[in-house]
Amino acid sequence: MAFLRDMIDKVFYGAHGEAMRYLFFGGLNVVVTWVSYALLVLLGVDLNVSNIVSWVLGVLFAFAMNKLYVFEARSMETKTVGREFVSFIGGRIFTGVVAILGFPLLYGMGLDQSLFGVDGFPAKILTSFVEIVLNYVISKYLVFYKKSRSGPSHMY
Repeated sequence: MAFLRDMIDKVFYGAHGEAMRYLFFGGLNVVVTWVSYALLVLLGVDLNVSNIVSWVLGVLFAFAMNKLYVFEARSMETKTVGREFVSFIGGRIFTGVVAILGFPLLYGMGLDQSLFGVDGFPAKILTSFVEIVLNYVISKYLVFYKKSRSGPSHMY
């Protein structure tokens, strides 16, 4: 058991721990978004409504995980949490617009090939990558910034 704890510490709290936590919780966020979408559709909710609700649930989940575990922003002062939340939502809307506008731009620039039988998938992959990187940078430097970076205060 100590080996497992040491391995988790190295991966999630080592030199690249923050990025690893971001990727881990990002993966969980995909699960939350896809499962909520699927459940809503199976319950007979309109596809567009299901898509919007699953996006909102994904953003709320991402905010909580990024605040508490990825960037370890521990302040629970209403003013601080409110500022972080508004900044986080603004960042997600911005990167969503980048993805929405970037896809047709890249598609028109020649990333219109089919991959895995899906037309334009290379453009979608590249816009998703840009969106992920921008979300990380915005969250780290504009939303959950720390005035002084001290050692990790992780919890199990």
